[in-house]
Amino acid sequence: MLHKRFALSSAAALLALAVACSKSPETPVAPSSSAEPSTTAAADGSTLKATAPAPVSPINNAQPEGTIVLVASKSQGKFADVSPSYEYEVKNAGGTVVYSRVTGGAGSGANVEHTVDAALAFDAPHTWRVRAVVTGASGPWSAAASFRTPSGGYINATPEIFDPLTNGRTVGTPVGGTEFIAGKGLELLGHDSRVSYQLPQNLQAGEFSVMVTGVDEGSPGDKTKIMSMQEGGGNDLTDNDYRMTVEKRGRQYPTPGAVVFRIIMGDAGDHGRIFDSDRIGVSFSDERWYFWKFTWGTRAALEVREDGPNGRVIYAASRGTSAYAYRPVPHFVHLGAPVGRAGLSDASIPGAIYKNLWLSARPRPSFPGE
Repeated sequence: MLHKRFALSSAAALLALAVACSKSPETPVAPSSSAEPSTTAAADGSTLKATAPAPVSPINNAQPEGTIVLVASKSQGKFADVSPSYEYEVKNAGGTVVYSRVTGGAGSGANVEHTVDAALAFDAPHTWRVRAVVTGASGPWSAAASFRTPSGGYINATPEIFDPLTNGRTVGTPVGGTEFIAGKGLELLGHDSRVSYQLPQNLQAGEFSVMVTGVDEGSPGDKTKIMSMQEGGGNDLTDNDYRMTVEKRGRQYPTPGAVVFRIIMGDAGDHGRIFDSDRIGVSFSDERWYFWKFTWGTRAALEVREDGPNGRVIYAASRGTSAYAYRPVPHFVHLGAPVGRAGLSDASIPGAIYKNLWLSARPRPSFPGE
């Protein structure tokens, strides 16, 4: 009997040991990196284990004066450091997304920032939000922040000019007869008409571009100017040491419609500092919009396109400027041109209508309607 009990006890012990050994040992699971997408979305739809950024500016219906820069606090990974990109989204008052970009985490300190690089409706309420994103995953959206878009153009200290001219106002100074045309832009009514802008500091290299209509080979004048730059606002443009003129020549010129530019790099008395482009006759229609873009720096170049910045090129020319610096003080910019010693017929083009002026070292942004 004792032997039988011992055998049963031994069998039971061996069975228990076998069952215990058949169980796999459990290994603790470490939290996954927040930079990796989750297989299941959180309640807010996010798939990245990271905190939502917090809007810093603009907020509370603030209205920036010029460029819109969206600033937010950085997103933080919940279990590991994250270096994400950021997705920005802007909505209009009706809740429609009117702007969306994914960019790197540019900024300083605890914040990231993004400059809106497309035109939004002027003087209108908007909201914006932002979230962190990595390949295959996105974090939670920030709360929506409210702001109002700028009421129109600006001249800032960069220097930079943004002047739509389609909203019944200009940040420049109209001279002579000018008139805003509803739905179109600003019209120059005479040879002595222009819009002048004084920059807070000179711009030694950049882009000066604008949309123009109402011009053709039959426009009045001789060596008439689409746009110009110079040192000082009241000096004779013709022999200004920093003259820049873009010309569409009128019906008094032997080749009406001919396009040419001239830039002088610091000394009108030194012919080695005067640079002219090829003079080429171009056929224009006074009912069509044309995009005029002049750039300068180590090279000067002019491009004219039909209908807008992406239209067909009808004129293109460039010249090296021998590394001379373009540094007028003060630096003035004109739509049209002041009347010089050659008289009225060499100044602005009567009937020319302008919109969407841009001058900057930065690339041209999108304007409404382009």
